[in-house]
Amino acid sequence: MELNPWGSETIKDYDKLTKEFGIERMPQIGVDNHYFRRGIIFGHREFDKFWADYKAGKKVSILTGIMPSGPMHLGHKMVVDQCAFYQGLGIKTHVLIADIEARTTRGISKEEAERLALEEYLPNWIALGLDPKKADIYAQSNRSIPYYSFYSLLSGRVTFNEMQAVYGDITPGKMTSALVQMGDILHLQLPDYDGPHRVLVPVGADQDPHIRLARGFAEKLGLEKPAATFHRFASGLDGGKMSSSKPASHIALNDSPEVAVKKSVDVLTGGRNTAAEQKKLGGKIDECVVYELYAYHFIQDDKELAEIYRKCTKGEMLCGECKQILKKKVEKFMSDLAKKREKAKKQVEKMELFR
Repeated sequence: MELNPWGSETIKDYDKLTKEFGIERMPQIGVDNHYFRRGIIFGHREFDKFWADYKAGKKVSILTGIMPSGPMHLGHKMVVDQCAFYQGLGIKTHVLIADIEARTTRGISKEEAERLALEEYLPNWIALGLDPKKADIYAQSNRSIPYYSFYSLLSGRVTFNEMQAVYGDITPGKMTSALVQMGDILHLQLPDYDGPHRVLVPVGADQDPHIRLARGFAEKLGLEKPAATFHRFASGLDGGKMSSSKPASHIALNDSPEVAVKKSVDVLTGGRNTAAEQKKLGGKIDECVVYELYAYHFIQDDKELAEIYRKCTKGEMLCGECKQILKKKVEKFMSDLAKKREKAKKQVEKMELFR
């Protein structure tokens, strides 16, 4: 199994993943958050120590990033939801705009990265629940001098063999990206910023190489090892990988409600070959992207979700009826998001992130 932070395929076997890379299974922490309750956040590195520090009243913070390289879609929403959850607990959140990485690994121009960040990503992040007043939001290209000094220090300490051991084959551009990511994760502990404390990075499992590199160098530099949580990949609407470059695979957050509803009609289900067969055997819900959309995004109430599961697996509800429910939920969510996004744009206009 390979973890490539610049383009991993969809991961299906999470048990194999945790064994091969030493990722620990997520403990039950007893919080009212569906990502934890439903096992969508499936693994971690030293989250238990992060949580213990938080419960003890020690300084902790969250770090996450925006990659402005294509349309923001429902898969990206998962990280925003987690940040909003931690903000609700009073935990400081750092949000970096990865405009340097967008250029070095995705070929996105500086101007396009800025446009995507300001016109699409940040308005949607705020509309989804991020409080910009309680967040440190910054662009990689416009961070203060100590950040760049630290990045230069790291670049002189990492060897090519160490990079290969973590990432496998790696290009010069990706090496630069990895060093910048490590600087992003670790620089928050410098005296010029928040000082020594435990930082949590919530990511998809494909980003684990960046986490492992940063944890190894934190120890060498006498810093706290960053913690991480790993969430499952969201499936594409067609059952494959959800990708910004494949419009048919995702619902983009800037899609109109009408377009989003139209896409929801074609979402892959776990239906049987015939209605009679489904009524007899029930739906194959583990293969159903409609049910995944409910579990990840559109149904917060566990009892409501359990009832859909029961009706599907018992053959009491066919896919057509289930999709009608999805269409209504998608339309309401996207309509509400569009209204909130328009208000959020006014807040973004006041930010000076690239000046």
